[in-house]
Amino acid sequence: MNKLLAALIASLFAVSSFAASHAGAAMPAASGAKAEAKAEAKAEKKAAKKKSTKKASTKKAAASEKKS
Repeated sequence: MNKLLAALIASLFAVSSFAASHAGAAMPAASGAKAEAKAEAKAEKKAAKKKSTKKASTKKAAASEKKS
């Protein structure tokens, strides 16, 4: 029982020290993924804007046809 308790305390200490040492460090893969996600969001926003302007021009064309 003492060995089990000692192992649990040692592993808790090891995990907490590992987590504390890596909390603020920027990981290269994570920063690359962040830039990629930002570029993807920008592309989606651009596509949504293009789609909304296309809808607006379609509505204008339909309105002008109704007037004619």
